Amino acid sequence: MTPHNELRLLPWSGPDGKPCFLSADGNAGYLSRLADHTEAMQLDLGTQLLDHTLEVLANEEIDPDELRFLVTDLTGALRDAVRVATSRGHRLPTLAPFVAEEGAVAPHVPAVSD
Repeated sequence: MTPHNELRLLPWSGPDGKPCFLSADGNAGYLSRLADHTEAMQLDLGTQLLDHTLEVLANEEIDPDELRFLVTDLTGALRDAVRVATSRGHRLPTLAPFVAEEGAVAPHVPAVSD
């Protein structure tokens, strides 16, 4: 079985909508560079869409059709961002879980208050 971090989730789907994966030794290959470029474009488009969304929401007279199109575009951008985050998260090196030594005191973490 292939370890989880050996396959790269690509930033596009196959013709049937299923995820595409790449098995590669590094990031120097053509498909890896294409995937990096596509991810950067997707994230940039999401940033632009977020800016546009703030402009639309600042308008008090929003057309319902414009909102529907905006939500559709935001859904696609969010799907792309989640796919990029998932892909990058799977490629992070796995870290051994932290185990405190016997008798060690855990660091104080302040409680979050309202």
